Amino acid sequence: MSSSTKSSSVKNTKRPTRARRRKSSIVKTHSPDELIKFYKDMLKIRRFEEKAGQMYGLGLIGGFCHLYIGQEAVVTGIQAALKSQDTVITTYRDHGHMLACGMEPRGVMAELTGRAGGYSAGKGGSMHMFSAEKNFYGGHGIVGANVPLGTGIAFAHKYQKDNGVCLTYFGDGAVNQGQVYEAFNMAALWKLPVIYVIENNRYGMGTSVERASAGKELWQRGQAYEIPGEQLDGMDVCAVNNAAVTALDYVRSGGGPYILEMQTYRYRGHSMSDPAAYRSKTEVQKIRTEKDPLDSLKLILVKNGYDTESNLKDYDKEIREMINEAADFAQESPEPSPSELYTDVLSE
Repeated sequence: MSSSTKSSSVKNTKRPTRARRRKSSIVKTHSPDELIKFYKDMLKIRRFEEKAGQMYGLGLIGGFCHLYIGQEAVVTGIQAALKSQDTVITTYRDHGHMLACGMEPRGVMAELTGRAGGYSAGKGGSMHMFSAEKNFYGGHGIVGANVPLGTGIAFAHKYQKDNGVCLTYFGDGAVNQGQVYEAFNMAALWKLPVIYVIENNRYGMGTSVERASAGKELWQRGQAYEIPGEQLDGMDVCAVNNAAVTALDYVRSGGGPYILEMQTYRYRGHSMSDPAAYRSKTEVQKIRTEKDPLDSLKLILVKNGYDTESNLKDYDKEIREMINEAADFAQESPEPSPSELYTDVLSE
């Protein structure tokens, strides 16, 4: 190769553009009423999941059951920033997302127990619930499989020009799935209105993220596609809400996809059948003591005089009654008719 050819080759080589790190630019001061609502919404998820765990232990819930205890701030903070046309799709750790979307506890619990009064008529169980009315598109059991589906929903938003955004949730374990990156490429290429929310709870089933993933900042996985994003404290509901507002503003304005990596933590095992022997009790207790989203917000409410201990106890009592009623409804609801085997099945 001649020197002139070499020179020309070097001159035309472009360095790849790095993904832009965008930190939350919209820092909102939340009112006492907003903070109280955050607290109530998180408490409802916590109490529901605790009850689901009890019912599973009694044999009233079969199959798989993945609890969301500890991660409540993520879905609560994001959902509070959404508009009516926005959509949500998630993985199998989905009960908290359903409740945040406005699905009734009694319908969710009935589905968990396989009863006709459930959102999928008792046929979906814990991992496969759905509500078009609430813009909730599942509940998916295959790791990473919901990411291309969420990207497709985002395409529908763009095609229909409804100014909607699809919130597509997945975990740190799904980050290493190939279909995730095919979806990233399409979303970036077509500037689709989708926010990819990585719920990094530190363990993919029983494997720590440090052992399974190269790179500590998972939001950077969008770097090859020039997708901006940020990593933040997913145990702080106010920080989550601010980040969601920033991301939604960016995506809704036509900027294309965005990645939010939420550093969170699940207190229970991967599923109800997981004893979580791969981590110490000391580790779990440290997070519960120092970072629990409910306890942290409770301290803010009381310390600043936004609410009282007495009122917070009343909220808890009301929510427990609601969840107990949902459990009673689920157990009293009939099992699906055998004819349900032939409904919602495509045939020609």
